[in-house]
Amino acid sequence: MHETTLLINIAVALVVAFFGGIVARRIGLPSIVGYMLSGIAIGPFTPGFVGDVATISQLAELGVIFLMFGVGLHFSLRDLWKVRRIAIPGALGQMLCATLLGLALGRMWGWSTASGVVLGLAVSIASTVVLLRGLMDNGLLNTPHGQAAVGWLILEDMATVLILLLMPALAPSGAGFDWHLLGATLLKAALFMLLLMFVGQKLIPWLLLRIARTRSRELFILAILAIALGTALGAAELFGVSLALGAFMAGVLVGQSPLSHQVGADVLPFREAFAVLFFVSIGMLVNPGYLLANLGSVLALAALILIGKPVITVMMGFIFPWPARTVLVVSAGLSQIGEFSFILGQAGINFNLLSRDQYSLILAGALLSITVNPLMFRLVLPTEAWLQGFPSLWRALNRHGTVPPPPEESVTEHVVIVGAGRVGRYIVAVLGQMGARHLVVEADAEMVEELSGLKVPTLFGDAANSEVLTHAGLIRARALVVTVPDEVASELIVSAAREMAPTLPIIVRAATKEGIGRLSRLGAQHIVHPELEGGLEIVRHTFLQLGLPVREVYRYTDAIRQDNYDFHLDSEKEHRMLHELLSAVHSIEITWLRLPPGNPLAGQTLAEAALRSRTGASVVALLRDGQLIANPKSLLVLMPEDSIGLIGEQEQVQAAERLLSDEQDRDAQE
Repeated sequence: MHETTLLINIAVALVVAFFGGIVARRIGLPSIVGYMLSGIAIGPFTPGFVGDVATISQLAELGVIFLMFGVGLHFSLRDLWKVRRIAIPGALGQMLCATLLGLALGRMWGWSTASGVVLGLAVSIASTVVLLRGLMDNGLLNTPHGQAAVGWLILEDMATVLILLLMPALAPSGAGFDWHLLGATLLKAALFMLLLMFVGQKLIPWLLLRIARTRSRELFILAILAIALGTALGAAELFGVSLALGAFMAGVLVGQSPLSHQVGADVLPFREAFAVLFFVSIGMLVNPGYLLANLGSVLALAALILIGKPVITVMMGFIFPWPARTVLVVSAGLSQIGEFSFILGQAGINFNLLSRDQYSLILAGALLSITVNPLMFRLVLPTEAWLQGFPSLWRALNRHGTVPPPPEESVTEHVVIVGAGRVGRYIVAVLGQMGARHLVVEADAEMVEELSGLKVPTLFGDAANSEVLTHAGLIRARALVVTVPDEVASELIVSAAREMAPTLPIIVRAATKEGIGRLSRLGAQHIVHPELEGGLEIVRHTFLQLGLPVREVYRYTDAIRQDNYDFHLDSEKEHRMLHELLSAVHSIEITWLRLPPGNPLAGQTLAEAALRSRTGASVVALLRDGQLIANPKSLLVLMPEDSIGLIGEQEQVQAAERLLSDEQDRDAQE
């Protein structure tokens, strides 16, 4: 029998993480909490199945590589520069203060100075995943406050890379601090980055473009994986720098390619899957018995993260001229630690700077802070209101002036548009020209930035996967328009929207015939299937060319839409509508006659032509350039090639036919 230890560990870890993530989301907690608790459940310190820590930890290294590759891929000095006045002094000052507090706490517990420094550094760095999710769920990501928090985070990411680079020099040795090792480490890192900048900067984008031209999705994905993993491993083996730094630099270089967005989309499933294993492996290292025996230390560390870090940020707000709400949002967003703290902690273990029990303490602090972090965001507005009750204190904190409220707080009686693709952009443009209020929910950062530049109220976030819809003001909206092409995402959005606003009109795009029925059952009133809508439009034009009454044609096509595009006449209403349509055309004989060029009636108004007085037939419609004019006015000027719709007795219609014929034109010429 083949050994399947690796397969068993992967399967068990993913299955347990799946259920843990579902439970966490159901009770309103971040999925990361569920993944870490799942790791504790299959770890060596709890009864039941025990996963192979070494095996899952090796798989978790892939999670670290893909996480850091993703950070590098989305790294933007331009975004950092926009909020430099807040992010640079704020991030550096907060990291310094938090590191000193962590060091002091560690020394109070009897830890070594090096262990205390690692603890302080781990506490000072917030989780990218948790921060972005919190900002998205609260509709803050594309606000000035959210942008400041993201810029702050970018600087922390840069600091993390530098810290990981310098950690080998902190490793204990008999001769004290090894300056030669530090110099060698910096030199190797410099050579690695120079090689990537001068060779990889041209080679990697060129390679991706050549692979993309082969039109092979498999080769393109393989190229991405080879670049991410190969660069990370090459950096570790050839230059002695960390896997994390190698993966980060690979992401930075790939981010300069015009294909970077496609790379991000293709690598996302790998990043998410291995990141889950990373968080599970972190949970497996937690010793619940040790944490219970040191509950006071756990609570003290959690207090430092949840209270100490926000207080540091607020105190800096009294020093620097930042908007008060920005200070509060950043304080809430950074009151947690996560994946980068784990990476630093693991490096601390590898270099004998931390023991496993000390690392468990950091993990417990992360678990508690991530669990409580959503509550911290909910405290932003109450805290702001409380501070405003002390005018002098508020003026000292809010010296930057008033910042415009987020879009969801200022828009009412609006149309919410989910998705700003080709269709969504057209709707936005039309509503803008009409002066109708609207709010766009979009998951593409570049599109959000473009719309924000056009002063279009926008929320950044994936409406299908986050709480961003709760900030779109659906209960105050006039309609919801869902234009995203992914039908599963549309169903999730419609379901959530119907629960939030039971009476809200919902217009949604469907991709399949089956999806039409599902969307209808979920509560969408108006469902548009582009392909079937095109077929229905052909039916409409055909009926009009046959001379069927325009009002009855529209009633019939509307009945088909209401029956979810069923062209098989299974609906009693459709049978009745078609019967009424045919009855109308048979009971009123409409004859269509063409007005040939050169006919004396061309250029005359209907009143001047006097068709009814001359023939007895009445003009009820006119077809010109494919456009139907029902009940034309007497001042309408007849044009050559017009099709004139007449009703009357047979003799009357024949008289009109003679009047409009080519023969009359020839007689007039003779």
